[in-house]
Amino acid sequence: MSTPKNPPSPAGGYRGRFAPSPTGPLHAGSLVAALGSWLDARKNGGKWLLRIEDLDTPRCIPEATQQIQSQLLACGLAWDEEIIHQSQRQEAYQRALERLNNLKCLYACTCSRQTIANNLANLGIETPRNQEMVYPGTCRPASLISNSAEAFKNSGKAWRIALPPNCHIEFEDLELGHQSQNLNQEVGDFVLRRSDGLFTYQLAVVVDDAEQGITHIVRGKDLLSNTARQIYLQKILGNQRPKYLHLPLVLDEHGEKLSKQTLATQINTQDEKHSLMELRKAAKHLGLKNLPDGENTTIAEWLLAATHAWKN
Repeated sequence: MSTPKNPPSPAGGYRGRFAPSPTGPLHAGSLVAALGSWLDARKNGGKWLLRIEDLDTPRCIPEATQQIQSQLLACGLAWDEEIIHQSQRQEAYQRALERLNNLKCLYACTCSRQTIANNLANLGIETPRNQEMVYPGTCRPASLISNSAEAFKNSGKAWRIALPPNCHIEFEDLELGHQSQNLNQEVGDFVLRRSDGLFTYQLAVVVDDAEQGITHIVRGKDLLSNTARQIYLQKILGNQRPKYLHLPLVLDEHGEKLSKQTLATQINTQDEKHSLMELRKAAKHLGLKNLPDGENTTIAEWLLAATHAWKN
């Protein structure tokens, strides 16, 4: 069962989550995010949920979901409620898309990445390497309408949200302080459903956070640039805005973010000793100090001490 039942209101207390994509086992970077979000929930006497973000099915590895769960449990990071799988929540995302359509803020787009790059080049705009291309509005119609149900069934089209002029989003990050982003200038109208029919992370995460009553989002700094988009969607869908805390990234020897795409080594959780070693490395990266380092320390004892040491 993957549909949240009667999710509690944010007024009901702290509710956090860890939301890995099952494209491989947990590595040092993902453990930092898991531990940070778990500690923040425990320090605040809240709930910690596990959500499997298997929306992009072509990239997901079937056995990774169970492997991630096993690694978390080996590290003592147990979740409090039923696990949600995004791959089973297509109807919820479609309902949100239809709500946005009724608000007349969606339009179909047939642009490929190359088309977008060419159009930007014609405008004299160069996109730096590893940065997202700002959509120039090539397919945006002069006037927006509510599209027919039949229009959504047509293949080969992506669906973008039409941003209002000067869409400037500001928020306070609990770790990084004041943040602001002009979505028109830095992102452009962004995709909510891809041309292959898959819903995007931006829409799915907003829908899931609202239905699960998430009040606090603790995650890696690599997702900071997504936050303004998600806040805008929360606003237009009438959802509560969670509080955000973005954690420092674990980098490889080349200064790149540690990731499954760069073949990051999975954490070693073969026994309690190795699991505790991995937790200690994650805690060091998070800046936690004066934690028990004895050989006879149990994971439960260590996690209790880490919870007391958590600063937020």
